[in-house]
Amino acid sequence: MTTIDDETGTAATEPGEPDDNTVRPWWHSPLNLVSLGIAVMLLFGALGWVVGNNQALPDPNATDIGFLQDMRWHHDQAVEIAWIYLNDENVDPSLRTIAEEIVYGQSIETGMMVQMLRHFGAAEANETDLAMAWMNEPTPIQRMPGLASENDLAALQVASGGDADRAFVTLMTAHHQGGIHMAQYAAQHAATAEVRTMARQMAASQAEEIDEIATLLAASRP
Repeated sequence: MTTIDDETGTAATEPGEPDDNTVRPWWHSPLNLVSLGIAVMLLFGALGWVVGNNQALPDPNATDIGFLQDMRWHHDQAVEIAWIYLNDENVDPSLRTIAEEIVYGQSIETGMMVQMLRHFGAAEANETDLAMAWMNEPTPIQRMPGLASENDLAALQVASGGDADRAFVTLMTAHHQGGIHMAQYAAQHAATAEVRTMARQMAASQAEEIDEIATLLAASRP
């Protein structure tokens, strides 16, 4: 209640009455309470999405990890075969283009596999001498299906012209067939969608490449 001071003639507030100039606590404002409520709802909504999303994404299994590690090793030799072949200037130009594409494409895929392994918290390469245990076909890592022997690589190094073309197509066809075998299994048994998708794409592209290099060899070297 406001009264008039007889001596000063100014308004005065009775004790216990709120003063219009008094700063009220923030929670006394309906607008502040509404804003707080909205912020809390948004926060819990975001937390719920993160938790739900993490629960929806499956963890990688042995196939995911094993496929990426072993296929990285497999890709390394495909790039090596292509590089050896490219050292000969007398090879077929169309097959040379395929070899260049293998160097480029499989190097990119290797980088992608390394990044996936890092994301999964796994070793970036198979650190054992045993490969393909993840697909119930354990084998020494240097004897994975499709891998060329040291003698095969040495023969490619000394081959030239048509001999180099034929050696390259023979080695790369076997190499791709071994890779397809591994990729087809991973496409069916990997836990994560990204590994399954990569495996399917590898199997399809390498099958197409087998047909392409066979056709090019037949056309260039009757």
